[in-house]
Order: sequence, then structure tokens, then C-alpha cells
Amino acid sequence: MEFSISQHSECARNPTIHVVDDDIQISRMLQEMLVGAGNFVRTHQCAGKFLDSEIHSQDLIILDLVMPDMDGVEVLRELADKVLGVSIVVMSGYDAGVLNSAMKLARARNLNVMSSLAKPFGIEKLLQAVEPWNKQTVGSPANPVGGDPVSSEEISKAIRNDQLVLYYQPQIDMQSEDLIGVEALIRWQHPSRGLILPGNFVPQAEKNGLIEGLTDWVISNAVHQSAVWQKQAKATRIAVNISAENITSLSLPEQLSHLVDTNLLNPELLELEVTESALMGELITSLDILTRVRLRGFGLSIDDFGTGFSSLSHLHRVPFSELKIDQSFVRDMDRDEQANAIVESCVILGHKLQMKVVAEGVENRRIWNMLKTIGCDIAQGFHVAKPMPANRFEQWRDSEADLRSYSAQED
Repeated sequence: MEFSISQHSECARNPTIHVVDDDIQISRMLQEMLVGAGNFVRTHQCAGKFLDSEIHSQDLIILDLVMPDMDGVEVLRELADKVLGVSIVVMSGYDAGVLNSAMKLARARNLNVMSSLAKPFGIEKLLQAVEPWNKQTVGSPANPVGGDPVSSEEISKAIRNDQLVLYYQPQIDMQSEDLIGVEALIRWQHPSRGLILPGNFVPQAEKNGLIEGLTDWVISNAVHQSAVWQKQAKATRIAVNISAENITSLSLPEQLSHLVDTNLLNPELLELEVTESALMGELITSLDILTRVRLRGFGLSIDDFGTGFSSLSHLHRVPFSELKIDQSFVRDMDRDEQANAIVESCVILGHKLQMKVVAEGVENRRIWNMLKTIGCDIAQGFHVAKPMPANRFEQWRDSEADLRSYSAQED
């Protein structure tokens, strides 16, 4: 089954919400609600025809799991095979367990599933579910990969020719409301396609053996930037994601030490984020490497916690200093009792294991207040600030950050 990615300027100006539900009345009702909120919406009653339609990499898909011609899980599989980078909200009349299983399966396929909706639901829950997507797309300069997908040769060229750029998303201490660090997030400043988000090239890099080189570029540039801020007496901890290839390289601890020594950087200002999926391979080798990384003074965070299949064994074996709760639970915690219970349990577990707990995906004041009440340590998300280039982050850090009260901030 072939997909087409729209190249029309209208689609670039108007990211689309695709409602995929065989019930025409529900489709029309959702369309009216979403159009009334200012969205561009298309409805699809046939999953197969939807997959043959134009799908933009910045679009949002609201997908019913129960369809007559092709169920939602099959649709997710087809989307994952093409890695379009779209955002997804799954919905169903089945219980929360089915929705949660579908979400986990989709994320295991590297799909960006933002939240779920249990039928029946009202307009408030619908708008809450699409809110993170709206915040990402409104005013975003990022250019979806128009036309052909990027090739591995283009990615290699981007690394060699320094076409990549780091954006930084602030992390805030929830008790003091002080800036505690940033996460470095990669972007691609393509010479002809514009700014490309990672969902449009990182999966391709992973498939073609380029992820290690991409990660090395991120770490090197993040360390250099952190050293610059340290020299300015504005030392800021930077968190970077490392790949499965990195954590099976026995030379990683020495490489990191050499890098920070060369840049005269305190190693405590570099935090390495490791996903649970990255630990699924050679665990003994990974444990060797990550233990030596911690011995050299670097921070170590388990990222996307709660989405893997052996989280507790990883926490028990690997010397993590930080636990980062996956944003899928955080985003839903103000409207989903199960998500709220998972987040609260993660906070308690992290503290019992003497780790700092970070919540990513903090999108509104309600979620901020809930996290603060249960004792979460650090918040990251659009309620605090979007990812931004270094110069804009410096402006934000030196002006707005000291003036904002996140617990009282309106969204």
C-alpha cells in the first residue's frame, strides 16, 4: 500500500486532522467540534481509502480501533512501515486496557501516539487530546518532508556538512521554579526543504546504520554549547539521548571524558538519556559501559519510563540517577485515572530508589499542579517552553524564566 505526502502549499499552511471512523455520525460530530476550534479536518469512513489518501507528516490522525474493513491496529502497522512522522490519537469504546495496549504497541513501532479517547467523550476531552498537537503545529517553522522521503545519503551529507542544529527545551525544578537544565533535541536545517523535525529523519538513520554518527554529533555539539554557557557563568546541564549503538561501545566512557576534558566542562553538566528499548540488546555490555559512565561523573537518565517491557529490572541493574516519565502518561493524567496512577507510582518509585523524577509532556497548568502535589521534581513541556535554538533559549533564560510562575501561568 502506497502513501502520498502532499506537496501543496495549502497543506503546508494547514496541517490537517484526519478523523478515521466508520460511523459517519461520529465522524461528522468530531469534524464539527474540531472545525469549530479552528482546525482543518478531513473525515474517512474507510481505513483502506484513508491510507491511500494524502497524509502530511505534520498531520494528526484520530483513529478508531474498531473498523469493518481494517482494524486500527492494522492501520497503525501500515503507518509505522512508512514512518511518516504523523501524530496519532487512538479512540475506542472498549475499556482503558485495550486503549493502553494499542498505544504501547504503536509506540513500540516508533509512532507518535499522543493520547487516547474512550468513547463516549465530550468536546472538552476531545480538545484536550488534540491540544499538544495544536501547540506543536501553530507557528511551527518546521518543514515536513515534502515530496520524496530523505535518503540515507542525504543524512550522511547533513552530518558531514554541519546542516544539523540543536534546539533546547528547558527543564524546571517544580519546587523552586528555577531552571535546572535543558534537553538537547536535534533538527535538520535542510538547504532546500527547510527545518526538518527528527521524526522525519531519525528513523531512517536508525534503519541505515547512521544513528551512531548522528548521536556523536549531538553529544559533541551539546558539550561545546554547555562549555560556552559555563564560561559565561550560566552553567546549564544538558540532557542528550544516546542510541543502542552507543551503549554497546566499550570506548564510550573514555570518549565522553576526553570530550568534556577538552572543553573544560564539568561532567555533571552532561546527562545521558537512555530508552528502555535501547537496553534490550547486550545488557551485560551496556551495564559495564553505563556503570563506568556514572563513575566518571555523568548523569544517567532512563527515558520514556513505563513504555518498555522490563522497566523494573533495568532500574534494579543500571545505576540511573534520574527517571523520566513518558509524556504519554503525563499528558493524559488530568483526564485518565490510570495514567494519573502510573505517574504517581513512578514518582514514588523513583524517590524510593534515590532518583530525581522528570515529567515530560507537561502541557498545561492543571498537569503542572497535579505533578507538584505528588512531589515530582522536574517538569519539561510546552507549559514551560517549547524547544528553541540556543540564542532564543539564552533570551528566554535571561528574561522570561525569572519572571514566570508556572503554577499560576495561564495556557
